[in-house]
Amino acid sequence: MKRTTIYLPLLLGIALAAGFYFGNRFSQPAGSDRSIRLLPQSSGGKLDNILQYIERDYVDTVDPRLLENHAIKSMLEDLDPHSQYITAEEFDEVNDPLLGSFEGIGISFRIEKDTITVINPVKGGPSEKVGIMAGDRIVMIDDSLVAGISINNRDAMRKLKGKRGTLVVVDVHRRGVTGLSKYVITRDIIPTYSLDVAYMADEKTGYIRLNKFSATTHEEFVKAAKKLKAEGMEKLILDLRGNAGGYLKAATDISDEFLGDGKLIVYTQGKNRPRSFAFASRKGLLEQEEVVVLIDEGSASASEIVAGALQDNDRGIIIGRRSFGKGLVQEQMAMKDGSALRLTVARYYTPTGRSIQKPYDKDFMKYHHESVDRYMNGETQSADSVPVVDTLKYTTPGGKTVYGGGGIMPDVYVALTPDSSLVYFNRLANMGMIFQFAFDYSDANRQMLNRFKNFDDFDAKFRVSESMFNDLVAYAKSKGVEPHRESLESSRRHINTLMKAYIARNVFDDAGFYPVYQRIDPMMDKAFETLKAGGRASLSQR
Repeated sequence: MKRTTIYLPLLLGIALAAGFYFGNRFSQPAGSDRSIRLLPQSSGGKLDNILQYIERDYVDTVDPRLLENHAIKSMLEDLDPHSQYITAEEFDEVNDPLLGSFEGIGISFRIEKDTITVINPVKGGPSEKVGIMAGDRIVMIDDSLVAGISINNRDAMRKLKGKRGTLVVVDVHRRGVTGLSKYVITRDIIPTYSLDVAYMADEKTGYIRLNKFSATTHEEFVKAAKKLKAEGMEKLILDLRGNAGGYLKAATDISDEFLGDGKLIVYTQGKNRPRSFAFASRKGLLEQEEVVVLIDEGSASASEIVAGALQDNDRGIIIGRRSFGKGLVQEQMAMKDGSALRLTVARYYTPTGRSIQKPYDKDFMKYHHESVDRYMNGETQSADSVPVVDTLKYTTPGGKTVYGGGGIMPDVYVALTPDSSLVYFNRLANMGMIFQFAFDYSDANRQMLNRFKNFDDFDAKFRVSESMFNDLVAYAKSKGVEPHRESLESSRRHINTLMKAYIARNVFDDAGFYPVYQRIDPMMDKAFETLKAGGRASLSQR
């Protein structure tokens, strides 16, 4: 008994050690190497060490560049929704729109029935100079077939864009011409415009629509504003709907044209970026004109700076729906391999001190598709559903209440509510039926449409006929959309107007589209109503 008692602790120790050994052995994953090796270290840090280990020892071949790109993008998405890694391959595609120009052949196009179809060549551009015309179908690019192969817009642009002075050969099919016509085009610098259109919407009211804030936006805007003032403009509708932003300086320069000297436009501040202020610094071109600004859920960043600056300075009426809510400032750092990093370094604040950045819960996709949530929770249909945080309430110098916490809240709310009497129109418009029919009509009747001397001539003389309307109804029916008896006639005016607007765009670009479309645009109706009331529209409509 004594011997057993003496050796009992030793026996228990051996049993415990054996248990640890066998337990550890049997818990190893099937087929694993039981030895534990230290990860080889390099001066690059943990991420480099892991990437090197994967590249060297992973069971299958991997592309380390793809792994690195994915790791960087995932890391940035976890920081905030606007810090961005741009690969060398994506760099020109991302940056060109903000530079005011790119190098290419100078056409606007769309993929129509699996073929690159020229909408319009840029006036004075390389394609127009060699004879490319609206309606031409590009079948071959440099001996490569591009028709009938499901080419997308990105791939088409990559084939057509290129360094200035380089040649590209395109084979084109033209309606009424047998066979293909070959054109040799010398690429050149092609200007891109951030101003879609500027025209007199009525005898005293000008209309300017901006699609982004690029390096040339202020120059384009001033030129357009001077032209409209010379035509008698006393009031302005500035349309920033769908404008996702761009350069901060372009936004402050535009705001400066409306504000008196010394007025605060915006300020920025970050952990390692001291507070920086932008003030109106000169006599603005439009300090005396009445102004309304149109915004919606697609208006972001620089658009919100302009809207916020005018709203907080009591310098105009903001009409529409709550803007996107991007209040973060990025700086871009170039990499040796041609890639770049855009890192969020500060937040921007409107003159009353509002940060309009909306919340981010690390769900990148949800953040960027929040407009769907706004529709589903009723915000786009009713001002009462717009979230308002009382603790983020601010007051302008004129005594108006404004809110922070996510986007610019409009002074006058315009709902995205389908009119029950326009069910048929909304169905055709939302399904792209009117757009497609107008494109096909323009394509088939281009010779006749080109006889109009200019847009004014077209607008005065062109009418959507009864037979065109009936042909559209028949076309929609062939695609599975039956005529809606209760709203067919009440939809007629809207259908005919939108059809004419699309046809005008196919001939005269946006300068033809917007003057026609404004006749059925509810936000434009509200803008005219507000300006007619001297900018005193009821702010309770929010």
